[in-house]
Amino acid sequence: MAHILIVDDSPTEVYVLKTMLERHGHRISTADNGTDAVTLAHQEHPDVILMDVVMPGMSGFQATRLITKDPACASIPIFVITSKSQEADKVWALRQGARDYLIKPVLEADLIAKLRTVLGG
Repeated sequence: MAHILIVDDSPTEVYVLKTMLERHGHRISTADNGTDAVTLAHQEHPDVILMDVVMPGMSGFQATRLITKDPACASIPIFVITSKSQEADKVWALRQGARDYLIKPVLEADLIAKLRTVLGG
Protein backbone atom coordinates (compact mmCIF):
# COMPACT_ATOMS: atom_id res chain seq x y z
CA MET A 1 0.00 0.00 0.00
CA ALA A 2 1.28 3.47 0.88
CA HIS A 3 4.51 4.61 2.49
CA ILE A 4 3.64 6.82 5.47
CA LEU A 5 6.04 8.91 7.55
CA ILE A 6 4.93 9.32 11.18
CA VAL A 7 6.52 12.31 12.93
CA ASP A 8 5.96 12.43 16.69
CA ASP A 9 8.24 12.65 19.73
CA SER A 10 5.98 10.33 21.76
CA PRO A 11 7.04 6.69 21.38
CA THR A 12 3.57 5.64 22.54
CA GLU A 13 1.83 7.74 19.88
CA VAL A 14 4.20 6.44 17.19
CA TYR A 15 3.49 2.87 18.29
CA VAL A 16 -0.29 3.39 18.21
CA LEU A 17 -0.28 4.99 14.76
CA LYS A 18 2.27 2.54 13.35
CA THR A 19 0.29 -0.48 14.58
CA MET A 20 -2.94 0.97 13.23
CA LEU A 21 -1.48 1.71 9.79
CA GLU A 22 0.46 -1.55 9.44
CA ARG A 23 -2.79 -3.40 10.11
CA HIS A 24 -4.02 -1.81 6.85
CA GLY A 25 -0.91 -2.83 4.93
CA HIS A 26 0.96 0.49 4.94
CA ARG A 27 4.76 0.76 5.12
CA ILE A 28 5.92 3.07 7.91
CA SER A 29 8.92 5.30 8.53
CA THR A 30 9.25 7.38 11.69
CA ALA A 31 10.93 10.56 12.90
CA ASP A 32 10.80 12.05 16.37
CA ASN A 33 11.38 15.70 15.45
CA GLY A 34 10.72 18.22 12.69
CA THR A 35 14.32 18.40 11.47
CA ASP A 36 14.45 14.66 10.79
CA ALA A 37 11.01 14.85 9.19
CA VAL A 38 12.26 17.36 6.61
CA THR A 39 15.31 15.20 5.89
CA LEU A 40 13.25 12.01 5.52
CA ALA A 41 10.69 13.77 3.32
CA HIS A 42 13.52 14.53 0.88
CA GLN A 43 15.24 11.14 1.15
CA GLU A 44 12.23 8.82 1.13
CA HIS A 45 9.49 10.93 -0.48
CA PRO A 46 6.66 9.18 1.43
CA ASP A 47 3.11 9.10 0.10
CA VAL A 48 1.75 10.86 3.22
CA ILE A 49 3.23 12.47 6.34
CA LEU A 50 1.48 12.40 9.73
CA MET A 51 2.93 15.36 11.66
CA ASP A 52 2.72 16.17 15.36
CA VAL A 53 3.00 19.86 16.30
CA VAL A 54 4.75 20.10 19.67
CA MET A 55 8.21 18.55 19.40
CA PRO A 56 11.70 19.53 20.57
CA GLY A 57 13.62 21.76 18.20
CA MET A 58 11.66 22.38 15.02
CA SER A 59 7.89 22.31 15.52
CA GLY A 60 5.51 20.45 13.28
CA PHE A 61 4.24 23.78 11.95
CA GLN A 62 7.78 24.77 10.89
CA ALA A 63 8.50 21.35 9.35
CA THR A 64 5.19 21.38 7.48
CA ARG A 65 5.98 24.80 6.04
CA LEU A 66 9.48 23.74 4.92
CA ILE A 67 8.22 20.54 3.30
CA THR A 68 5.21 22.03 1.53
CA LYS A 69 7.11 25.08 0.24
CA ASP A 70 9.87 22.94 -1.29
CA PRO A 71 9.02 22.02 -4.90
CA ALA A 72 10.70 18.60 -4.47
CA CYS A 73 8.29 17.66 -1.64
CA ALA A 74 5.30 19.97 -2.10
CA SER A 75 3.11 17.17 -3.48
CA ILE A 76 3.38 15.09 -0.27
CA PRO A 77 0.13 15.49 1.70
CA ILE A 78 0.68 16.28 5.37
CA PHE A 79 -1.90 15.52 8.05
CA VAL A 80 -1.25 17.36 11.29
CA ILE A 81 -2.16 15.08 14.21
CA THR A 82 -2.03 16.87 17.53
CA SER A 83 -3.66 17.37 20.91
CA LYS A 84 -3.91 21.11 20.15
CA SER A 85 -7.65 21.55 19.63
CA GLN A 86 -7.95 25.30 19.17
CA GLU A 87 -9.42 26.50 15.88
CA ALA A 88 -6.51 28.95 15.52
CA ASP A 89 -4.05 26.03 15.56
CA LYS A 90 -6.00 24.27 12.81
CA VAL A 91 -6.13 27.41 10.68
CA TRP A 92 -2.39 27.96 11.18
CA ALA A 93 -1.57 24.34 10.23
CA LEU A 94 -3.60 24.61 7.04
CA ARG A 95 -1.91 27.93 6.22
CA GLN A 96 1.46 26.18 6.55
CA GLY A 97 0.38 23.72 3.87
CA ALA A 98 -1.16 20.85 5.84
CA ARG A 99 -3.84 18.93 3.95
CA ASP A 100 -5.84 18.02 7.05
CA TYR A 101 -5.87 18.44 10.84
CA LEU A 102 -6.82 15.69 13.28
CA ILE A 103 -7.10 15.85 17.07
CA LYS A 104 -5.54 13.12 19.25
CA PRO A 105 -6.58 10.49 19.99
CA VAL A 106 -7.30 9.72 16.35
CA LEU A 107 -9.95 7.15 15.57
CA GLU A 108 -8.66 4.44 13.25
CA ALA A 109 -11.70 4.58 10.96
CA ASP A 110 -11.36 8.36 10.55
CA LEU A 111 -7.65 8.23 9.76
CA ILE A 112 -8.01 5.36 7.27
CA ALA A 113 -10.90 7.14 5.52
CA LYS A 114 -8.88 10.35 5.20
CA LEU A 115 -5.86 8.43 3.91
CA ARG A 116 -8.01 6.69 1.30
CA THR A 117 -9.26 10.08 0.13
CA VAL A 118 -5.74 11.47 -0.50
CA LEU A 119 -4.29 8.18 -1.76
CA GLY A 120 -7.14 7.56 -4.17
CA GLY A 121 -8.09 4.17 -2.80
